[in-house]
Formats: sequence, structure tokens, C-alpha cells
Amino acid sequence: MTISDDDARRAAWRMAARIGFYALTCLIAVFFALPLLWLVTAPFDASPTYAVDVPEATLDNFAEINANPYAWGSMFNSIVLSIGTALFVVVGAALAAYALSRVRMPGRDALLYVLLLLSSVVTGTAAMVPLFLLVSEIGDSVHPALGIDSSFAVMLVMAGGLLPAGIFMLKDFVDTVPRSYEESARVFGASPLRILKDIVAPLIAPGLATIAVWTVVNVWGNFLVPFILLRDPGKQPAAVLMRTLYTESGQPNLALLSTFSLLYSLPVIAMYLYVSRKYGFRFHGGIKS
Repeated sequence: MTISDDDARRAAWRMAARIGFYALTCLIAVFFALPLLWLVTAPFDASPTYAVDVPEATLDNFAEINANPYAWGSMFNSIVLSIGTALFVVVGAALAAYALSRVRMPGRDALLYVLLLLSSVVTGTAAMVPLFLLVSEIGDSVHPALGIDSSFAVMLVMAGGLLPAGIFMLKDFVDTVPRSYEESARVFGASPLRILKDIVAPLIAPGLATIAVWTVVNVWGNFLVPFILLRDPGKQPAAVLMRTLYTESGQPNLALLSTFSLLYSLPVIAMYLYVSRKYGFRFHGGIKS
């Protein structure tokens, strides 16, 4: 059986396309891998530059970060803000998504899209001045714990910005839970909150985990909100502390900045690996077939 010239040309084109695809994939992988490689090697270099190079091995950068009086405190503040905001968002999104999924009302779908639109406005740059004034007024008239320089107030502001999108995402998980499960529990006198806690929540655990990780990542890297609302350096998170790792002329201190960035990224990576291993980020809820 002989191969015609057309078949040979088509085979050559397919081979060339496959080679081009693999070459492009490798190029993209290198493009994203180089910054990560720099982040891993620069903290151990005595005089790092912007280029990826064999480091001049030293641990002095870590010692200098350890000597910073606010470094580890800012890490703790980031953890507190992230976990606190995640609790607000997960609980609020679960309650709202369950209600929107089970209660039929006019304009429900429009409300969901309005919530999603608002999520990009509440904590946006344009909203920071009115948010600052609002938090300041609440702190003066209601309680200082809800005002300026309060971590609790920062959690509420960031939760308010993330909650609409969290509700929008979590509703799809709630929709997959069979109503027959709830009807059986309702026959035995279970309240809606009890049904949500004991029946719906375990079935949408991957969705809750997804919302929690998404919230933590957004809060962990947020600079603007805590920078504006927190004045005490001892209360500021690591994202705000990074601005101090620059020289007086505005140039980054690459040795300290890379070292602190590496330490700063480890908790989020550990959280992602744990949740990914436990839930797999299946991005679906309900009953597995």
C-alpha cells in the first residue's frame, strides 16, 4: 500500500502543527516559570538582581526579615483578616444561596446578576472614599470596633465586597441538592437552618471550600482596604507591610522583598494543597453519581 503525495503533505502538516503546539506550550510554561524560579532563588542570594541566576548562598535575608518588628505580626494579621472574612462570606453566602435557590420570587435571576455587578463596586478604588467616611461615621456613632483602625471593620468591608460573587457561585452548588432530602427532614420537624446545616452544607462542601479559598486569596493579597482603614502598623497585614521594603528613593530592596514574598506565599500554597487534596476542587455539589 503506497502513500500518496497529498497524504504525505497532510501528515507533514499535522506533525508541524503538533511540534508548533508543543513549542508554544513550552514557551508559555517558561514564561510563567521564570518568575517563580526567581522567587525561589532570590531570597537565598546575597545580592539578587532581576535576572534568574545561581544564588550566592546566604540566609542573612531571612535573618533580617526575622528582625523586622512587624514582619511576623503582619503575617498573623493577614491570617486573622483572611479567616475572619472567609467565615463571614461562607456563612452569608450559604444562607443567601440556599434562600435564593429554594424560594421562588419575581426577578430572582436579575437580582443575582445585580449582586455580581455590585461585587466589583463595593470595595473598588472609586468606593474607598465613601467607605472610609462610612466606617469613620459608624465608629464614632456606634462603636469604635466598627470604625477606623479596627480589624473587624476591615473584615466587614471586604466581606461586603466579596459576598455578592460568593452567593452567585454558591447558588449553583445548592441547586444540585435534591429537594427530596429536605422534604424528608421537614417531615420530622427540622427547621430550615437545621436542614441547611445538617443536610445541604455537607453536600455542598466542595462549593463551601471553593468559596473559602477564593475569599482567603482575595483578602490575602488585598492592599488598598487595610491600607486605608488601618492606621496602626501593628494591625496592618503583610500586603501593606511590603510597601516598607523599598528604599527611600522608591527602589525595591530585592533581597528583603523576595524573601518576604516567599514567606508570604507559603500559607496560601499550603491552604490550596490541603483543600485541593481534601475536596479536589470538583466545582460541583450535590450527589455524586
